[in-house]
Amino acid sequence: MGTESKRQQRFAGVLQQDLAELLQREGNSWAPGAFITVTRVRVTPDLAIARVYLSFLNTKTAPEDLKAIRTKTTEIRYKLGSKIKNQVRIVPQLDFFLDDTNEYVEHMDKIFEEISKETRQPD
Repeated sequence: MGTESKRQQRFAGVLQQDLAELLQREGNSWAPGAFITVTRVRVTPDLAIARVYLSFLNTKTAPEDLKAIRTKTTEIRYKLGSKIKNQVRIVPQLDFFLDDTNEYVEHMDKIFEEISKETRQPD
């Protein structure tokens, strides 16, 4: 997407905060037992599409939980729109993605641990 303008960044911040509040209130009914975090929101230059990156904690079924959230996209967009209707002309289309940064970091940590153990052993 390149660099985002200040306007895009500001709007993405508003969306991130409002979506986080919405998912905190109602996310348990869509993904039972999961703690959902909105890690990042990226917005297109025309502010028409928002890519929302979600992280799921306390669950082993993150892909299934993401599918459940995606099936509720229309409902989430409607509720978001009622909250931000005075701030925007159009409510952006929401695309949800799984943010697997935490899993990637854990995986890399394990690899580095294994490498450091191998180098410490005398030949």
